[in-house]
Amino acid sequence: MKGCIIEHNEISINKIFNYMKDVDNYNWLITNIECCPMDEELAKFFDNEYCWIEGKDLLRLLEKEDFQWIWGVFSAFPKKVLLEEVLKYEYPYADGYKGFWKNPITIQNPLAITEIVAWDGSLILAISENNEIVSTLIEMCEFAKDLEEYNQTV
Repeated sequence: MKGCIIEHNEISINKIFNYMKDVDNYNWLITNIECCPMDEELAKFFDNEYCWIEGKDLLRLLEKEDFQWIWGVFSAFPKKVLLEEVLKYEYPYADGYKGFWKNPITIQNPLAITEIVAWDGSLILAISENNEIVSTLIEMCEFAKDLEEYNQTV
């Protein structure tokens, strides 16, 4: 498992998803949602306790508008994992989850393989069992730092 931390003002959630090559291979659970879209369709979609969406549809929605995310946890699940199975666990959340800030870092839902987290409008965290995803983000984002290394310095 590998993770990175990026200052939010240096990159957007949209760009993070554009850097990830396999978003459409997964279904995504979005929880702990606090965002500010201007588009009415987006505002209505994200005004829910949680959202369950196929990767290609998530990319389409995010391409409509590059808006601010204050809080949000995007959890990726293999397509064979059903929503009913996912909802047997607590919703992933950003504020207060200790697994981001201690090593080894962890993903909240045991069925998920990746989490992208908008944290307090100031940080984006990416944690994945697929180390290549995080390595690509660190390469592509000048301000990305290895999360486990970061945790050792604070």
